[in-house]
Amino acid sequence: MGIYEELQTRGLIAQVTDEDEIRELINNGKATFYIGFDCTADSLTAGHFMALTLMKRLQQAGNKPIALIGGGTTMIGDPSGRSDMRKMLTREDIDHNAECFRRQMERFIEFGEGKALMLNNADWLMNLNYIELLREVGACFSVNNMLRAECYRQRMEKGLSFLEFNYMIMQSYDFYYMFRHNGCNMQFGGDDQWSNMLGGTELIRRKLGKDAYAMTITLLTDSNGNKMGKTAGNAVWLDPNKTSPFDFYQYWRNVGDSDVIKCIRMLTFLPLEQIDEMAAWEGSQLNRAKEILAYELTRMVHGEDEAEKAQAAARALFAGGSDSGDMPMSELTEDDLTDGSIDILTLLVKSGLVATKSEARRAVEQGGASVDGEKVTDFKYTVDGEKLREGIVLRRGKKNYRKIVLK
Repeated sequence: MGIYEELQTRGLIAQVTDEDEIRELINNGKATFYIGFDCTADSLTAGHFMALTLMKRLQQAGNKPIALIGGGTTMIGDPSGRSDMRKMLTREDIDHNAECFRRQMERFIEFGEGKALMLNNADWLMNLNYIELLREVGACFSVNNMLRAECYRQRMEKGLSFLEFNYMIMQSYDFYYMFRHNGCNMQFGGDDQWSNMLGGTELIRRKLGKDAYAMTITLLTDSNGNKMGKTAGNAVWLDPNKTSPFDFYQYWRNVGDSDVIKCIRMLTFLPLEQIDEMAAWEGSQLNRAKEILAYELTRMVHGEDEAEKAQAAARALFAGGSDSGDMPMSELTEDDLTDGSIDILTLLVKSGLVATKSEARRAVEQGGASVDGEKVTDFKYTVDGEKLREGIVLRRGKKNYRKIVLK
């Protein structure tokens, strides 16, 4: 089985421009391909995970990745999948975010002489002359075709800025530039990027009379069609200071039963034969599959030691044990206590598990709050300082935990 067939079997391929040519290139290690990452935050997220693992798979098969940092395109903002315009970032913010991306990507991709490249499109986009760009590139794009693209069409009713309208041209120019200067012959991206990617292949063919190829990967969604990598409205970050290894592990440990094998197939490097055996698992065996998924992904992002710690803490928590030393912790002081104790609503807020006391009250009303595995249903429930000094495990819902200690 070639790498192209493996990607198909793992359910990763959504659309391709020229299947026979793409299969021949990547199966024979002849593809120099790029994936772009706009620097809208100071950390990559679990939503980027599939792109990173795809780059790793293709590099292991002999192909050459280009990780394109979007220092220039981030100045505009991609309208794909957006209902409004992105927040405008400064050049300093973007440069900082790009450096953070670099450090995280190095865990997945091998950079260096003759290996993967890391480029920043600010190096060529920021110096473009607008008139020259219009003459050289703008003439190759049909406004009618652009407006038919899903990424633009869905925004027309709510309003699409001319700034964002230029994004497709910028992304297309990236491919055109790297084709000419870096031998990049293939572009990969999420299936929401299809229109933008076709713009790049068409630009190369019209301007240079040569072939370039594009392939989109299936964006991982949960059983409700929501993008994975976000939970409770918050991104699951790869930076351990933003999402701890324990919380990262717990996120994947708690995927739905119907999603776990799909996630293992798409995101891990476990042999397909092993995954096929796991696909027959049912009932309690699916919990073991979730542990495997969570461990494998945490190991790739945070290293084996952190994965071991997260797994041990999670197992202790599910078993009702006291070994909670590696889960996220919140510290209280004597000033947080009233008459030597603290009520459950204040405790939930102080821990950071909820934002307000009204949210804490709803958690208690709905049976979603517990202390050391015991459900709390009384708003007047309190925990005394002596117990807090020993440490407690506070839970909100099924997935959110904190170890609480009194300093």
